[in-house]
Parts: sequence; structure tokens; C-alpha cells
Amino acid sequence: MVEIFCGSTMACISNLGAELKSFKSDGVEYIWQGDKHIWNSSAPILFPICSSLKDNEYIYEGKVYRLPKHGFASNRFFSIEHQTDSAVTFLLKSEAADKPQYPFDYELRVTYSLSKARLDIRYDVNNFSAKKMYFSIGAHEGYRLPCGLERYEIEFPQKETLYSCVLDGDTLTDERKLILENSNILPLKYDYFSDDALIFKNLKSKSAIIKTNQSKRKIKVTFDGFDYFLIWTIPKADFVCLEPWCGITDNIDHDKDIAKKEGINILEPSQVFIRSHSIEIV
Repeated sequence: MVEIFCGSTMACISNLGAELKSFKSDGVEYIWQGDKHIWNSSAPILFPICSSLKDNEYIYEGKVYRLPKHGFASNRFFSIEHQTDSAVTFLLKSEAADKPQYPFDYELRVTYSLSKARLDIRYDVNNFSAKKMYFSIGAHEGYRLPCGLERYEIEFPQKETLYSCVLDGDTLTDERKLILENSNILPLKYDYFSDDALIFKNLKSKSAIIKTNQSKRKIKVTFDGFDYFLIWTIPKADFVCLEPWCGITDNIDHDKDIAKKEGINILEPSQVFIRSHSIEIV
């Protein structure tokens, strides 16, 4: 477990999954601490897929591979490549044991850096394969809602008309459900999550603020460069996940060809894919 500090702000990150376990400012905890009876994670990193493949399978060069939901990075131990008082970089390298489920050679770096009340999280994906590499990557941070979910709302910088994609099990259908119409305020309701997550594909805004009139403090998540944005919780739980993803669940009609998968990132040999998002107390 690694701790980094900047003034009265601290973050704690586990070597297992390079997962953020704590983000405190002025002694106040903002990250869900996990509960084995509800949801035992805090902020897993999703790699090399986000959410589910159809039947947990994909086809690459005519061969069928299997990957579990959200991939495997959250269950792997990362090494520490570099560390200062206010920043740390974790490294995960491909292993021979990966090949039966993911045949690419890669390095994944996750860098956490603190500045005042802001935590920046950067992903660097390097392709060391001789061929194109196919992958997704996403964040899944859970935020504590001590006042109870339905006392909170999400504020976007722009007015949005949002349709959530409808799931059939773990795959997407072509059906859409209207969630927000021409407004920048989304009140949170447990009913939204009876069938899993809110899944948005065409969000204009590149940030979102969680707020309540019960507290002056707000959590701002900024996520420029991510094509998909999800909101998730478990009914009656006192947390919400804001999830910027570079990738998306398989469509119910997908033929499992990884090269044709919606939202898949394609990285040429020796190239690097970089994305960053941030969490800030405002």
C-alpha cells in the first residue's frame, strides 16, 4: 500500500490492481471503503476490457479467447516504478500466463499525482507486440455518499439530453431510455440502477460534479478523452461510481471479432496510448 501527500490531501493506493483505496482532504474520506456485503472494491481499473464480452469471449485471428468481466488488471499486483511524496507510478507488464486469454505484449502504467485537493490519474498503455493491439481501459471509482444517494445530484457543465443504453443481461441492446432532457442537473435515484448502470455514449460534458445541499463540499470528476461515461451503484448503498471508459460492453448482435468491437482501442506496435482523468474536491 502506497500513500502520497500534498498539504492536507492524501491518497492511498494498493499494489493489487493499482487501485485507489482512499482520497482524503482535510481529514474527510471521499472514496468508498468497500464492504464485502455490498461491494468490496473501491476503484478498480478496468483493463484490457471494460464491462463484458458477449459470452465472455472474443475472436482474434480466428482463435477464441476468454476474458472475465472488466478484464484482469484489478487482480494483478503492480510494481512501483517511481515514487515521490506526492506522486507514484505503478507498472504492470504482460506475462506468459496472460497469453491464453490475452495474446498481446504490453506495459500498463498508472500514475497518481496530487496537487492541493486534486488527484490526477493517468494511464499509459504501451504495445510491445509485433501486431496491432486491441484493448479497452476505464475507471470505476466509487464515491462515499454519507447523506444517502437520493440526497445527491450530478451537475454537468453543459445542458444534456441523455439516453441510457439498455442491457440484456451483460450485453447492450439497441434500446435507449431517456434519463435527462435538456438539463445540466441529474438527481440521483435508486430506481435508475435496478438493472445495473446508466450508460451514456454521447455526453457533451467532459466533467461532472457530485453535490448535495447537505454539504458545502463537492466532488468534481474531469474526464476529457473518454468516449463513454457510466454511473453505477447498488440499490440502497451509500456510494456512487462515476466511470469514464475508453471502451464499452459488447452489443447483443456482436460477432465477437475483437477488431470490430464497438469502442475498441487499436494501438500500433511500439505506440503508446495515454488518457488522464482527475478527482477534485471543490
